[in-house]
Amino acid sequence: MLEPSEFFDLSDPIAAELFADCKYVWDVISKIGDHVARLVGDQQTILGEVMPGAHIGTAPLYIGEGARIEPGAYVEGPAWIGPGAVVRHGAFARENIIMLPKSILGHASEAKNSIFLENAHAPHFAYVGDSILGQNTNLGAGTKLSNLTLISEKDQESGKRPTIKLHIDGREYDTGLAKFGAVLGDNTQTGCNSVLNPGCVIGKRSLVYANMSLRKGYYPAESVMKLRQTTKILKRRFI
Repeated sequence: MLEPSEFFDLSDPIAAELFADCKYVWDVISKIGDHVARLVGDQQTILGEVMPGAHIGTAPLYIGEGARIEPGAYVEGPAWIGPGAVVRHGAFARENIIMLPKSILGHASEAKNSIFLENAHAPHFAYVGDSILGQNTNLGAGTKLSNLTLISEKDQESGKRPTIKLHIDGREYDTGLAKFGAVLGDNTQTGCNSVLNPGCVIGKRSLVYANMSLRKGYYPAESVMKLRQTTKILKRRFI
């Protein structure tokens, strides 16, 4: 139920390698930095287009053939940006980003320590932190994948934050992650201005409606999460 293969098509060799030895789908999040280092090495390889006005940091990174970094974007790195992927104007790609072919980090969007599988899109005003976007996912404008709970205070002795725990079918799962955004299975979409609270795990082909604030937990494949609200229309009065 919570294995990576239940959420993603892993026929692509790179995708399969990312999730190898992961018992639960979120296990890869703590390994993203290691995967970036393995894929990129210790140098910058730029085969795609870095347009005038785009900014590239000094960290190791790979930009594949046909990939494009648009003016006003900043790729801090380390990062692996695959063939045909696009970092659009005004986007901020922070540390440890993996973008598989044809994925998009769009205008005024920010991502860190996250995986975009093939054709995953965060096109407008999104935040993607410590998250995984499956193939053909799309985040509606303003979607936020929140990765840190509001009351996540560091322990005074250890200096560590508490880990995020999920309760699924009567069982508690300790993710081992203090920062955990969301997992979106293949072909899942979110509506505009939706907020996925830390620890949302959503199966394939699901829909999160606009303006939804989704609580942490597991949502099976082909789920629809709706926000119920009523609209009252009054007669406008003029003075």
